[in-house]
Parts: sequence; C-alpha cells; structure tokens
Amino acid sequence: MRDQENSLSRSARGHRKPPDPTTAEQQERFVHLVRLGWDLRALGVRTSLVLPVTGQPILEVHSAAGTLARITVIRRYCGWVFTWRPWWARLWRRGEWVLADADNAADIVMTEVNG
Repeated sequence: MRDQENSLSRSARGHRKPPDPTTAEQQERFVHLVRLGWDLRALGVRTSLVLPVTGQPILEVHSAAGTLARITVIRRYCGWVFTWRPWWARLWRRGEWVLADADNAADIVMTEVNG
C-alpha cells in the first residue's frame, strides 16, 4: 500500500507545471507598456493598450496631428526596448528604439511619434 501511495504522490507531482516562461514574458511586456502609457498620459498624449488574443500586446499612441503609432516592447541583449517600427524594420538603427528602463523613454517616444 505504501508503495502505491508513494507512486501516486510522485505521479501527482509530475502533473504540476512550472510557470510558463512565455506567460511571464508576456506579463513583463504588459507591465512595460502600461508604465510607458501612464508616462505618456502624464505628458498629455492619448494612448490605448491593445491586448490581442494571440500575439504581442501593443501600445497605440495617438499624436497631436492624428497619426497613430504602435509601440511594442521586445527583449534584446541590452534588455527590454520599446520600438515603434514594423517588425521587419527593427534593425538597430538610431531613432527606432529606446531602452524600456530609460527615465526619458516617454519623452523620446513622444518626440518620435510627433516628429
């Protein structure tokens, strides 16, 4: 009987899944985008957070001129970065990304979106 109980407890433990790393990464993306949206709001910029059922969360930034920029956050070797260019243009050219942890990230994004 004891062997059966031990084998059951071992098999029951095998069914518990560790946290999905992609879920943790998605949550981290969400937190970065919410923080950026809040910082942009304080600067008088209208934003909308889009959480699609599939795919990455996006922060839509509405400029004073009425144009719409879509900000995504991706992880790179230097850390998390905000980018406002399409996925195929995410090469490391100046003016297309900013570190998510930068104190002036909202200012840089606002300048790029309005510029």
